[in-house]
Amino acid sequence: MASNEKKIVPLEFEQPLAVLAQQIEALERQLGDNPDLEGDIDRLQEQYNLLKKSLYVNLRPIDHLAIARHSQRPYSRDYFSLWDPQFIELHGDRKGADDAAMVGGLLNLGGIKMVAVGTQKGRSIKEKQACNFGMPQPEGYRKALRLFKHADKYGLPILTLIDTPGAYPGLSAEEHNQAQAIAENLFELAGLRVPVVAVVTGEGGSGGALAIGVANRILMLEHSVYSVISPEGCASILWRSNDKVPDACQAMKMTAREILQLGVIDEVIDEPLGGAHHDHQLAARNLGEAIVRQMKSLLQMGKDEIRIDRQSKFRAFGAFAEN
Repeated sequence: MASNEKKIVPLEFEQPLAVLAQQIEALERQLGDNPDLEGDIDRLQEQYNLLKKSLYVNLRPIDHLAIARHSQRPYSRDYFSLWDPQFIELHGDRKGADDAAMVGGLLNLGGIKMVAVGTQKGRSIKEKQACNFGMPQPEGYRKALRLFKHADKYGLPILTLIDTPGAYPGLSAEEHNQAQAIAENLFELAGLRVPVVAVVTGEGGSGGALAIGVANRILMLEHSVYSVISPEGCASILWRSNDKVPDACQAMKMTAREILQLGVIDEVIDEPLGGAHHDHQLAARNLGEAIVRQMKSLLQMGKDEIRIDRQSKFRAFGAFAEN
């Protein structure tokens, strides 16, 4: 177990685990010359396992955020290729450009043929720059909208994977009507007559996430976060201090379990111990099973029933009862 951990970049709160892993590794290198070390290795391994379980049972919101942003976490293309090696990617918005921050195409998951759309962050510096660090431009949202309409035309259910800090806020995006692109997606998604399942796999940031998140069923991975603004943005507005980011994470109720309690999402999907980046295959299997289950349930509805279900879901947000 420890040898697998060495391949994962540890987060700040995971440093005690990293220290134990290094000690185990050092003893394992000496094991050939001193077989008596095997008992020490076993004891350290037991300490490692107990500490690991304890750490992930008592995570703070800021720790969930760190895991959601981990650079080795699986992204949309990773999930699509693990679910369907024959995934067919479709490019371009047919109006001017192909935004690499938005990936979409034809997917077969669990025997269900669907249109899949997701944000993409990229791993290498070159990929991150090409994907604009997961912040789609208007062309990306128009690409997604083209695929949504394609799905509606041919009666294909829609899956969206959300992992973005938000829509790109730069000058070029504003020049190309970012707000209009997002608004059109919200409007069109609300009226589709095919099932839509959205999953927050990492960060779900502001309107950039909501633009592909108007769905019949909304799922979140265990360590993902969903919020109207980043914690850094919230801290800068409310306290004018970056030191207050942990307080902002606590106050915003942005973790998956908290949002489930608020009734905004429908299901939280368990991740491998430590986060999805520790086992892409297991994370994809857990998530895929949940998506198929939700899709099969939605496919039992009629077209108008599906549309009404989605609209009713969002109209109910924020409702309250007087005692």
